[in-house]
Order: sequence, then C-alpha cells, then structure tokens
Amino acid sequence: MGRVSPLPPPGPLRTLAYATLVNTVGAGLWLAGGALYLTRDVGLSATSVGAGLTVAGLVGLSASVPLGALADRSDPRTLRAVLQVGQAVAALAYLLVGSFPAFLAVAVPEALLATGNLAVRAALVAAVGGPDGRVHAFATLRAVANLGITVGTALAGIALAVDTHRAYQVLVVGNAATYLLSAALLLRLPPQPAADARRATAARPAPDAETTPGAMTTGGGTRRGPGARRRGGPLRDGRFLAVSGASAVLSTHVTVLVLVVPLWTVDRAGAPPPVVSAVLLANTVLTVLLAVRLSRGAERAAPAARKLRRAGLVLAAATPLYAVTGVLPVLPAVVLLLVATAVWTVGDLWHGAAGAGLAYDLAPPDAIGAYQGADGLLAGLAQALGRGLLTLLVLGGGPVGWLVLGGIFAAAGLAAPALARRAIANRRAPETRPAGVPG
Repeated sequence: MGRVSPLPPPGPLRTLAYATLVNTVGAGLWLAGGALYLTRDVGLSATSVGAGLTVAGLVGLSASVPLGALADRSDPRTLRAVLQVGQAVAALAYLLVGSFPAFLAVAVPEALLATGNLAVRAALVAAVGGPDGRVHAFATLRAVANLGITVGTALAGIALAVDTHRAYQVLVVGNAATYLLSAALLLRLPPQPAADARRATAARPAPDAETTPGAMTTGGGTRRGPGARRRGGPLRDGRFLAVSGASAVLSTHVTVLVLVVPLWTVDRAGAPPPVVSAVLLANTVLTVLLAVRLSRGAERAAPAARKLRRAGLVLAAATPLYAVTGVLPVLPAVVLLLVATAVWTVGDLWHGAAGAGLAYDLAPPDAIGAYQGADGLLAGLAQALGRGLLTLLVLGGGPVGWLVLGGIFAAAGLAAPALARRAIANRRAPETRPAGVPG
C-alpha cells in the first residue's frame, strides 16, 4: 500500500499533505456544487455566474506576486494559515449572497485570497522540501490534491442528489470548515524562517567557485557574478518570464482536459455523457499513481527544461489521437479517448514537475515566493484566455484544430531548453558564504 498511497512518510511533508488533502476535499465540494448552489438555490443566472467568476479570476491574479513576495519576507506557514482563515470567511459569505452585486463582492476577495495562497503555498513547499526535495514535495502534494478533489466531488454528489436549500447550505459550510481544519494542520508544522534566513543554505557556491572569480556553477548552468544580478523583481526578469511563458502555454492542457475534451467527447465523438466522467477519472487515477514517479530529475533548471520539452512533445502526440475519435464509431472512439487521456496525463505530469523545477531553480533563493507568483500569474492568464480560444480552435476547427494545438504545444516544448539556458546564464549569483559557515 505504501507504493499506492500518495501520502509521504511521517514528517513535515506528511503534515503538509494532510493539510492539502483536507483543503482539496473542500475544493472538490465547491467545484462540483458551487455553480449549482448559485443558480438553483441563490437564483443567479448561469451567464451571471460565469461572468462573475471570470471577472473575479482575472482580478484575483493581481494578488499572486505581492503575496508571494510577502511569503519571502515572513513565515509562509503562518501566512498560509491566515489566508485560509480568510478563505473560510469568504466561503461562508456565500450564504449571504442574494444578488449579482453581492456575488461579485464575495467572489472577488475570495479569488484574491485563493490566487495569492497558491504563491504562498509554493514558498511553503520550497521551505519544507528544501532545494533538493521541493519538486518531489510539489508532485506528492499534487497527487494528494487529486485524491482530495475526488473525495470532495463524491461528497458533493450527496448534496446535489438531495437538491434542497438545507443541503446546499451544508455544502457551503462544509467547504468553509475544510479551510479552517487545513489551517489548523498547517500550524502543526514547525515555523518556517523567512527566505532571507534560508538563503545561506539554499544557495551554495559550487566547488570551483572559490578558484574561478566571478563565476559559479549550479544545476548544470553558469551563474554570473554580482554584476549580473537582477533587480526589480520577477516581472522585470525577461529571461525568467520567457521560460515561464513557455510553461504557461503548456499549462493550458488543464483547460483542454476539463473543458474542451468533455465537449468534444459528447458533441464530436458522439460518446454518452458518462464517458466524460471515465476520462476524467482516468486522469485522476494516473495522477495519484504517477505524479511522484514522473517528477524525478526536475530539481534543477537544465534537466527540468528538457523534461518540459518532453512534456510538450507528448502533449502534442496526444492531439491526433483525440482528433481521430471524431471520425470513429462510438466504441473505438471511447477506447481511443481513454488511451489519448493516458498519454495526455503523462505530458501533464511531466509539465507540472518541470514547470515547478524551473520556477524554483531560476528564482533567487530569497525571492522564491515572488517568482512563483509571477509564474502563476502567467499560467493564470494563459488559462483564462485559453478557455475561449481553445474551445473555438478545437471545436470550431475539428481534427485540424487538434493538430494546430499539437503544433503549439510542440513548439513551446522545443523552445524551453534554449530559453532556460539563457535564463540560467543570467541567474542571480548567490552571495559569498559568511565566515564560519561550512560548505
């Protein structure tokens, strides 16, 4: 069972995994039941809910970099716990929503807290995992999160089956309670020092640094001396943003899987609606089983960039498989949909690990939260724009649209190693080790 369970061995990472599991059970509750609560119980139109969530999501992206930077200057454990208490309050506030303005008044602060919390979570994962274990920790928590969302979705099904005012209220309260329980679990972690205090151990000069003035080598690339240090934060670091932009293009695979593939499955492949659940369940199961295993080798920027290239090519390879399902009889189409989703999931998992490894290793050790915030900002923008563009491209373009999408993914993946080499060459050099600190 130890090989099957996504939970890590006892220790801080397991505590963080439990907090993630509880939190994502609530996410599953709200993902499955939130829209129906707002339409069937509150009485908002589906158009209003969609527009409100879009506006809130775009506004929420503005919190990513500032809260990530705040996590660099404080204890990310405590900050994340505080944010989750705020999210619990916002979740409960949905009980007071009775109109579209009230919905926006709740949805926008909730989105700000949620988006900022993602950057803070990334800083906390880096603190718990350390330079050599943070990508492993990220992959572990992703597997746990998929398990939690699945459980939450199943629990939401009970409320949706009952379909009463009281059932929807229980769903809302249950979501809020998971934030509070997750915050309590986070506070069981040992306090995590600010990034400045971790910097001495997170960024060590390479063995030849003392004999090669002005050059330091880490993670397969050359770090320039102090004259090449970057100023102005991640949003002014063009080479990092180029790498993150390539990763953001590939991150739209999430939108493809949860929005485009279900619509394609029913409308173009002609499969019955339950097949959509089977496709998404296949992705979830494979993620739980393979996320940690496929994350190996992405701790440093150079190998992570090669893994990102591999991810782009594998995602591209899955697109013609999806395209063919539109011209096959139903049964072969269903089988091929599951095969395509298995291939897609491998690319998805390689992208997740590689993107995390690049965003972590290309960031200065004292600005991991801010850089993760910038990485999340680009991914969020790509996914927000991708909802409409990808639906139009694939559903409007048919099999040709799938092939064009595959070409975009392949191009982004192939560009990653060269972009990463430029960013590695420009990385901020770690400061000289203080006297008396062992190497």
